[in-house]
Amino acid sequence: MANYSHDRIVPFKDSQLGKKQQVAAMFDKIAFRYDFLNRFLSGGIDIYWRRRAIRELMAGKTNIGGAAQAAAPPMSILDVATGTGDMAIMMTRHIPSSHITGIDISTGMLDMGRQKINRLGLQEKIDLQTGDSEAIHFPDNHFDAITVAFGVRNFENLEQGLQEMLRVLKPGGRLVVLEFSQPKTPGIRQIYDLYLRLVAPNIGKMVSRSREAYQYLNDSVKAFPEGNDFIRIMDGCGYKNTRLRRLSLCICSLYIGEK
Repeated sequence: MANYSHDRIVPFKDSQLGKKQQVAAMFDKIAFRYDFLNRFLSGGIDIYWRRRAIRELMAGKTNIGGAAQAAAPPMSILDVATGTGDMAIMMTRHIPSSHITGIDISTGMLDMGRQKINRLGLQEKIDLQTGDSEAIHFPDNHFDAITVAFGVRNFENLEQGLQEMLRVLKPGGRLVVLEFSQPKTPGIRQIYDLYLRLVAPNIGKMVSRSREAYQYLNDSVKAFPEGNDFIRIMDGCGYKNTRLRRLSLCICSLYIGEK
């Protein structure tokens, strides 16, 4: 399997732990302020991005000839790197017939997510579990659809994570990945770089007492193989009908692939 530069980006540069363990510790540390910072730092636009991702889950399937055909809503969905369950909760509103399993390596984030799910009375619709995206503890061909919202940057081995998700996806099922990307428009890119490099880390430090988490956001976004590079990686891992949707001046991208 290939190694990518973002695989080696870690939150705590003086730590001897591997990326996976560092990412789990980082999210455990900021879990109590994660939802607030998400809304505040994105100006709430992350809600729109998640809606767009869910719309892709519900869109017609593409056959080999390229034509779209009607598809039933996915009944069984895996939300990888589910965090505090924002994506899973939103999916219950837009795909009410579905059951969502969320997995994450951060127990602190999952604890916050379970509190939200209990408050909303969604215990029968959503099941949050401790789980590793690179060693998913479900059998082959198990889920109708898989989502990852802002989580693939955190994989320690990107290709292994993509191949594991493909393994547990049913034939004809769809993966939808939502991830930050880098604007290409002059002016917009410079403002975005400044925001990620200075504004987000300093606000993160003030609110969550962790500058490292939002410095890691900046470093990992810059190192991630985004856009058509990521589509080529999905193709190499065995996904079919892969495609890319740019959102909000390319600040965010949607990646779609099928099994």
